[in-house]
Amino acid sequence: MNDRITPASDPTSWGPALDEAVNVLSRGGLVVLPTDTVYGIAADAFTPPAVQALLDAKGRGRQMPPPVLIPDVRTLDGLATDVPAGARALAEAFWPGGLTLIVRAQPSLAWDLGETHGTVALRMPDHEAALALLRRTGPLAVSSANATGRPAALDVAEAREQLGESVGVYLDGGTAPGGVASTIVDATSGTLRVVRKGAITLERLREVAPVDGPDDRREPVDQPAGTQDEPAETGDPGEPEAIGG
Repeated sequence: MNDRITPASDPTSWGPALDEAVNVLSRGGLVVLPTDTVYGIAADAFTPPAVQALLDAKGRGRQMPPPVLIPDVRTLDGLATDVPAGARALAEAFWPGGLTLIVRAQPSLAWDLGETHGTVALRMPDHEAALALLRRTGPLAVSSANATGRPAALDVAEAREQLGESVGVYLDGGTAPGGVASTIVDATSGTLRVVRKGAITLERLREVAPVDGPDDRREPVDQPAGTQDEPAETGDPGEPEAIGG
């Protein structure tokens, strides 16, 4: 096994792997980790050079900022401001899971995720190893573990083949389930609106809060950065590109 790949599928033995990942992230390095959709590439969200290194590893620009994965619903209020009651209800109902919320970022946050225009895409993944790491590191900028334009990795070998030496440690959690990417809901305006269909249907969302579908806009509005209605990278985990996935 490659010396950068470390097993992380068994909670009783993954302690050393998570220790190594925490150490890499604290030094501004990159980590590949499993999620409930596909593998992701992670950086400390509060270390701008690390986030830039993530974008560089994927071969993408600042106009497509990564989403941020969080360990707990309560983290929402630490990262976002003016969160609508409906968005908060959706988070309570569907986190951890296949929902990404685009919200207004706290203006005091010392981060630089790219051209976000004051917004951030947040998701709490439904994956035991990912959550275990997030509880130790706090919020991580996470994009799908692939070079831009290539399929998202479903196992650590695929991620290693695409991202190579740019990543400090690869956490091997077995084969990711793949499947449907997260549903993305924009909560930055007066109404909640789906901007990407995904794992959670509009009908299920509407059981919790009033949410417009992606075709319900009556006039053009500015969209949060990174949420333009364009094809997402295949399988991406919680992002407006797709790991919001």
